Amino acid sequence: MHVVIMGCGRVGSTLARSLEDRNHTVSIIDADPDAFRRLGPSFNGDKVTGQGFDQEVLEKAGIRRADAFAAVSSGDNSNIIAARVARESFGIQQVVARIYDPGRAEVYQRLGITTVATVKWTSDQVLRRLLPAGAEPDFRDPSGTIRVDQLPAPQKWIGHRTVDFQTQTRCRIAWIDRLGEGMLPTRESVIQEGDVLHVALREDNAARAYDVFESGPDES
Repeated sequence: MHVVIMGCGRVGSTLARSLEDRNHTVSIIDADPDAFRRLGPSFNGDKVTGQGFDQEVLEKAGIRRADAFAAVSSGDNSNIIAARVARESFGIQQVVARIYDPGRAEVYQRLGITTVATVKWTSDQVLRRLLPAGAEPDFRDPSGTIRVDQLPAPQKWIGHRTVDFQTQTRCRIAWIDRLGEGMLPTRESVIQEGDVLHVALREDNAARAYDVFESGPDES
């Protein structure tokens, strides 16, 4: 892939190096040429000075051959404008914008621009570790229909097959963390003590599903 990044702060520079480490090509844009020092001497991508929402600057960064665009500068307005230009003017489908205002992030998410709301993400991570399992999902799709929850293996389900768990709860186990490794369940998989289940479920089924989690399997 070729990825164009707007913003060479801590996030942008880290992202650029991570992409290069995975053998992707990168162009990074910043209005301050001194910001490129964060990339270090081993960075091989293109460094373009300018505004990431300027079409000429984007052209110079190779936007026409890009597979993805990330707007991660410190300004919400600049990030959104740049993301929309990349998507609407150059047809880039994989576009991500960093947004500090969670309210605005939700609006643009519904417009089809993937957003990362920094403050909301951090607070959500804290909430998930403070509240009981299921009180706050790990993920909720933009429509609010589907959520992914992380929960320790329910005691009453230990020793039972994952396929029975899924049938009775009307959920899907996306993956299981077991002994420090992720595993995909099969029809023969059995829930073990210490497992952490990552469960995908409908929002309108959550209350019922958690009742079944706690009450255990129906053996009848």
